[in-house]
Amino acid sequence: MRAPTKALVAVILVVGAAIQLIPFYLAITTAFKAGSDLSSVWFFPFAEATWSNFAEAITSGGILRATLNSAIVTVVSTALVCILAALASYPLARRRTTTNRAVEFVILAVMMVPPLAILVPLYSLLNGMGLLNTYLGLILPLTCLELPRAIFLYTQFLRSVPLSLEEAARMDGASRVQTLWMIVFPLLKPVTATVIILTAVYVWNEFALSSYIMYSTDMRTIAPSIAAFFGANGSNVNAAVAASLIGVIPMLIAYLFLQRYFMKGMLAGAEK
Repeated sequence: MRAPTKALVAVILVVGAAIQLIPFYLAITTAFKAGSDLSSVWFFPFAEATWSNFAEAITSGGILRATLNSAIVTVVSTALVCILAALASYPLARRRTTTNRAVEFVILAVMMVPPLAILVPLYSLLNGMGLLNTYLGLILPLTCLELPRAIFLYTQFLRSVPLSLEEAARMDGASRVQTLWMIVFPLLKPVTATVIILTAVYVWNEFALSSYIMYSTDMRTIAPSIAAFFGANGSNVNAAVAASLIGVIPMLIAYLFLQRYFMKGMLAGAEK
């Protein structure tokens, strides 16, 4: 690629990144304004920058409690998805039987079903099991909803892993469990990082199911809590934006730590 072309591509990427960051920048400047400040000044820092909006979001909005609830649901759901998907994808990737192809087709079909389509029967089922307004009542549905995509990603990645690695381990006397634990699973880091990011972001931001399953104030997750706080503080948009920023920080930190593996996992199985 020639130097002028590289420069043009770089400029386009910088402009695109700047456009993507504009809403985030506006949110930061709005969150640090006083509640009575409705001006259109967006330069930061201003003379009267304040942390009071964040304090109000924590004290009045219960954002910290909601963050804890979301953290518990997200961590447990993501861990279950990674473990179950990795185990389920191995036979699908290594045994190309007619039954396994049918299972893959069913998995792809399930990915097309919108979550709200099962809301009524799911609510009735959880109510009958006494799991409404509990962590388990939200973790199980979200895990099931995210499993198809995770199994698909793991399966595609495993098909790009040479079978000769496992055969060599077998010849050295390793059992199937030892081969999985010592040879196969360590190779799954890129796709695991991708699954963690995709699953964690979905679970963290999930709104519809969480609103119905976790209906009490002390059990709300972050998305319904921010929506409720925004509705109750429509006149104080600055505090509502501060609450939104608090909810974004954990996912932003997680992505920064896992970003180097993200693209490797997204391209899993692309090369044969």
